[in-house]
Formats: sequence, structure tokens, C-alpha cells
Amino acid sequence: MGVIGRLREDVEAARRGDPAARSGLEIALLYPGLHAVWAHRVWHALWRRRVRFLARAGSQLTRWLTGIEIHPGASIGRRLFIDHGMGVVIGETAEVGDDVMLYHGVTLGGRTRDGGKRHPTLEDGVAVGAGAKVLGPITIGARSVIGANAVVTRDAPPDSVLTGVPARPRTGSSTADARALLLSAPDYTI
Repeated sequence: MGVIGRLREDVEAARRGDPAARSGLEIALLYPGLHAVWAHRVWHALWRRRVRFLARAGSQLTRWLTGIEIHPGASIGRRLFIDHGMGVVIGETAEVGDDVMLYHGVTLGGRTRDGGKRHPTLEDGVAVGAGAKVLGPITIGARSVIGANAVVTRDAPPDSVLTGVPARPRTGSSTADARALLLSAPDYTI
């Protein structure tokens, strides 16, 4: 898929993720989460080519312009949608799968100063609520939902619903219903 195709795919992901979206043009011009993801692709390419200072400088400029900090070393999948976005932080060794949705104030951070993998992995289809903190080299399984202000420090299997401090995963037959409620019902928004 070419650059234009990827840009259109990102705009469509934002349209699906935000019921307030009015047009593709509005999304492309006015959504800082989208701008941060687009800029990250440039900085990440420089990072991988070992042009690290310029990549870090670019990511800091993007942070200043959007309020969203994505380290250029982070691996971001396709169709990431960051809704509102202010205060989102994604650390250097974080890995974000395809079709992930993050709300404002989310941190994908580390818990140690040791080298190596320090940040979380979010598998495909994960949704993370406003203010949630996902910390350390943990893995959140595909299609899981993390509730607003949860603090997650342990692995979670696919199709989990994680809430609380510290967050504990709930899985099972009711997980699909809980996930649908968290993503759609106004009383349970994330």
C-alpha cells in the first residue's frame, strides 16, 4: 500500500473511532492524534536508519505541536487512532498493534531504568481509556479493553477487560458484552 493509501486508511480509522467526525478533510486537517501518528512514521524511519538525534528532535517538535509524545523508537501498527490525544506518552520500546485506539492521557511507559524492553506491547484491536497507565514490558492481548484511569502492570490475555488500580483482567463469556458496553454505552465510556 502506498503513502496516499495509508493516509486514507488512517483518516477512515479516525472516522470509525470518533462519532463526532464530520468529514475526511476535517479529520486530516484538525486531528492532532492523526498528525502525531503521521509525524511518527517519519521520525521512526530516521530512527531505524540511525539518524537518532534528528529523529528525537523531530519527535519533540511533534510533541510541542500536538501534546502527544511518541518516542521515535516505538513500533506503531496500522490504523492507530489517538482520540483527542493531549498527554499521550508512548515509550521507546513500546509496540502497538493494528487497529488500536488510545484516548487522552494514556501512558505506555516503563517501570525500570534497565536497558532492553521496558515498555508494553498492545496487540491488535486494543482500546485504552482516558488516563490509563500501562507500565513495564507487559503484553496486553488482542481485542482487550483497558478502562479509564486503570493502572496495568501485568500481562493480560486476549479479550480481557482491565479496570482498577492495580488493574485486573476479566475474561470469559461476559467479556464480549463488557467490551461492547465499554466502547458504546455512555454510562461506561472509556
